[in-house]
Amino acid sequence: MIMLCGLLVNPKATVASMGILIQTTSLVYVFPSSLSLGVSTRVGNELGANRPAKARTCMIVSLFCAVGLGMAAMVFTTSMRHQWGRFFTDDQEILNLTAIALPIVGLCELGNCPQTTGCGVLRGCARPTVGANINLSSFYLVGMPVAIALGFVVKMGFAGLWFGLLAAQATCAGLMLFVLCKTDWNAQAQKAKELTNASSSSSVNKFITKGEECNKNINSYHNNDLEKIVIAGENDELGKIREQSSSFETDPLITPTTNKHNNNVN
Repeated sequence: MIMLCGLLVNPKATVASMGILIQTTSLVYVFPSSLSLGVSTRVGNELGANRPAKARTCMIVSLFCAVGLGMAAMVFTTSMRHQWGRFFTDDQEILNLTAIALPIVGLCELGNCPQTTGCGVLRGCARPTVGANINLSSFYLVGMPVAIALGFVVKMGFAGLWFGLLAAQATCAGLMLFVLCKTDWNAQAQKAKELTNASSSSSVNKFITKGEECNKNINSYHNNDLEKIVIAGENDELGKIREQSSSFETDPLITPTTNKHNNNVN
């Protein structure tokens, strides 16, 4: 979007306004992102506990909350379109562009909040690839061509780029809702059971392998200790024998047999 803004008639003003709007969307995105993380964990827990009906209920409740967040964001951006830009700049041209685009940003958030929450539901179902494919196709196969067409072909300028983003958000939210409505929650619960069994069996195998390695290490350690004890015992016995022999040789009361024999001969 920023690169496309640089190709418009007044690139300095459009890029500056785009920076303000990106900061605004980042601020608003905190709320659906938090909801997405929460519902992802909750859906995963319910499926892991083999409660598919509760997982489906969590999905429905979270989507209603997401719609409420989107409407709140739309009301905020629409009502503050003439005042919000003044927190960042006093340039009148930038303020005019920001005021034109902020209502469109609100409409984008009306689609962004549900689709972000839907991505969290898909993560909880262990299907993040589906959400990634939906986002990729919506933004780059739908949103980008529409933005280029409206911004440069139809000559709508800065607003045309944001209408392209609106088309991407609407497509993404529609596809996400379609996938979630077609989800077989009983099958997802069975899939979660298979995944948990596979992970538990692999962890048990790793534990057994580590136990066998520990036993081998302990046995080798004991064998080494026994060898050291035997060698130390043999060394002690040899030392005692040598001490006894040396004591016999140095004892003056004991006369060697060779000296006694020589005296008799003499």
